[in-house]
Amino acid sequence: MTIEDIAELQCIAPIANMRSIAQHGILSHQRAQRMPHQSVAMTSVQDRRTDVGVPLANGSSRPLHSYANLYICARNPMLYKRKGQHRDLCVIRVAKQVLYEPGVAIADGNAASPFVRFAPAPKGLAMIDCDRVFAEYWTHDDPHEYAEHKRIKCAEALVPDVVGPEYLVGAYVSCAASRPTLAQAVSGVLQPFTIEIDPHLFFC
Repeated sequence: MTIEDIAELQCIAPIANMRSIAQHGILSHQRAQRMPHQSVAMTSVQDRRTDVGVPLANGSSRPLHSYANLYICARNPMLYKRKGQHRDLCVIRVAKQVLYEPGVAIADGNAASPFVRFAPAPKGLAMIDCDRVFAEYWTHDDPHEYAEHKRIKCAEALVPDVVGPEYLVGAYVSCAASRPTLAQAVSGVLQPFTIEIDPHLFFC
């Protein structure tokens, strides 16, 4: 995969958080803990991410929780687990130019996986299997292949601290009922900001 293979990066978020996100950007787990917010994250996964360090060029590492995480493709196992909440969620569209910000890293799959590989962005995109990350589904008869494809579907871009509001270009919602709530949340803050209805993205 190269940067030309992706149109945007994506972030799954509760619509209830969008007013704050519009004002402050997409925050890292550490920064978000200081502000009132709803979370769609699974506690067990967040516990695993607590112990993960992202390697730095100087040989040290930086806590995974100090990065704002974006998906290469949000139609993944995480969103599938939350499909019952689709009316309350949106997928934020993030300009891929954020990959050129200092310190951004690529995880070739779920960053909490013990098999994950990290590399600086945007060159680190070369680690990602484009066909598998954008595949319609990740189910396989072979349990090992299933686990590996599920991991790859959750490939991430990791942005230190915050994805600034200037990189937020729009969002997807699952249905017409969700659109007015999201539009109200970003009104007067994010302009332009396009909102598209895409039930397929949300497994609807």
